[in-house]
Amino acid sequence: MAEAVSDAFAQGRHLLVQAGTGTGKSLGYLVPSLLHDRRVVVATATLNLQHQLVERDIPALLDGARTVLSRTPRHAVVKGRGNYACLHRVREGAPDEQGVLIEAPTGSLGEEVVTLRAWAEEESDRGGVGDRDSAPAHTERAWRQVSVHARECLGAARCPYAQECFAEQARDTAADADLVVTNHALLAIDAIDGVPMLPEYDTVVVDEAHELVARVTQASTAELSPPMVERAARRARAFVRGREADDLEDASDALRDALEVTPPGRIASPTDQLADALALVRDNARACHSAMPKEAQEGDTDAARQQVKGLVDEVRKIAERMAVASDTDVLWLAERDGSRGGNELRIAPVDVALTLRDKLFGENTVVLTSATLKLGGGFDSVARSVGLWANEQAGAAAATTGESEDRDESVLAWDAIDVGSPFDYAKQAMLYVARHLPPPGRDGMAEATLDEIVDLVSAAGGRTLGLFSSRRAAEAATEVVRERLPEVEVLCQGDAQLPELARRFTEDPQACLFGTLSLWQGVDLPGSTCQLVIIDRIPFPRPDDPLMSARQRLVERRGGNGFMAVAATHAALLLAQGAGRLIRRADDRGVVAVLDSRLAKARYGGFLASSMPPMWRTVDRNLVLSALKRLDAAASE
Repeated sequence: MAEAVSDAFAQGRHLLVQAGTGTGKSLGYLVPSLLHDRRVVVATATLNLQHQLVERDIPALLDGARTVLSRTPRHAVVKGRGNYACLHRVREGAPDEQGVLIEAPTGSLGEEVVTLRAWAEEESDRGGVGDRDSAPAHTERAWRQVSVHARECLGAARCPYAQECFAEQARDTAADADLVVTNHALLAIDAIDGVPMLPEYDTVVVDEAHELVARVTQASTAELSPPMVERAARRARAFVRGREADDLEDASDALRDALEVTPPGRIASPTDQLADALALVRDNARACHSAMPKEAQEGDTDAARQQVKGLVDEVRKIAERMAVASDTDVLWLAERDGSRGGNELRIAPVDVALTLRDKLFGENTVVLTSATLKLGGGFDSVARSVGLWANEQAGAAAATTGESEDRDESVLAWDAIDVGSPFDYAKQAMLYVARHLPPPGRDGMAEATLDEIVDLVSAAGGRTLGLFSSRRAAEAATEVVRERLPEVEVLCQGDAQLPELARRFTEDPQACLFGTLSLWQGVDLPGSTCQLVIIDRIPFPRPDDPLMSARQRLVERRGGNGFMAVAATHAALLLAQGAGRLIRRADDRGVVAVLDSRLAKARYGGFLASSMPPMWRTVDRNLVLSALKRLDAAASE
């Protein structure tokens, strides 16, 4: 892998690398990155991996580099501004709902804020990094009192504490670094949105690359709700002398009225009422922003005014994007259960492949790596999702999305390798498909499926991670197993925070942990704790998912198979990730049981199954129950 990455850097060719769990893929790209003669940016999807790179892998390599290189490479970490304490907010106070700076909240929240402020001052005195990961334990609410988003920042020219600013110091350090570690979202903002967040670079490694499209989409998604517009109007009132803030608040009422008669789901074409409301919010936000003074007035502060201007302008930009109703975006009304703010509008790009192709791959040499890049036995699905395709495909994509016809249509050269896995999946694991069960329906799990879960858990002696397609399914299975197998402790997502549930599951090898999507990826449970992974159904996206359904239609307009390109690819990725929870080290053994008979019977079943680790496959129920009993007996000994 290291040789392939080094060659990709040298030749300027994009590279996709599948490297299974336990291969040491981070070392496989870090070594050539540290040896490269230009700056390399490494982007991860999760904080856990970022922490591993910065605290363990990179320092270990740099220790070795000192003995063999004439010059020791330098590295830096760049996070979003909201991940650093803001010394202006720490020293001047945070705004309340009306935008007035207050010294500290009251009660337990106030105690947390005081502790965080003291920590920030200590960090500043000793030259620390001042980021959230090194802060004392705190809640999300408390951190918001000592940090700012980019739109709230005064900027280096105006802030009296700019010379001490933790975020600015992190960027200064990155400007002198050979290796810069960041996340997918910041990479997207820098490369795609054109907002400078990172120092100059032309070589990128994207780890956890199976997440890239989702993270880029997330970074480009915006929300708008009546409470958001109201909050902007209320805070602007302190700085606007005319009726502009009142007009903006009236626009929030018009938006609320329009949303009350708009059904949840995708909005293919806004009604006249909704279009008028969005235009009203846009125009009144623009007028309110223009009416705010450029300089601080008597009794005002630069910080409060700057933050309010940023909030009002954000409302304007989002309303304007929604009012345009571009074919390249998907607009929908999302339900917010139990929220006082009611439902909200959301907008996201229907496809990011062309954008990634032009702004990221077209400008840089990119290495994508993950344990799950081969879907359906090949790399094509992932490559297409990030814009790596042939000339004629690029032209067809441009035509259907309204891209300019004079774009550079040159083929982007790319290679792909699978470096394999240290695990012998065929000997360590079984993939059992319950072919005899009825296909899953919309009315919850069938009684036969619940019976199957009880029998599998009983044979395994607990030791089960249950991955379910919905919270309702996880809770139904939990209730049945608790009732029929009282000797087995069943932990269900929602009973406690996920880290606490994972700890309890690990400490009691005969327990079960049932949950939904957050358990499908990133949970590491090696050993006899987890000898059975149950997947209740193929994790296709919901048919009414606005973004996924829009993407399927886009592929079909281009002449492709929307179901296979979007729904099946989405399911294949999750199945690969879910099945990957079973074997985490060389001595692990177990069974992945898929209780969806379509995996064995449907035409697309082969594509999905070939996306999973190469386990020994069977549909023999009795064989699997016997194997689980043997594994339980061996683990108990």
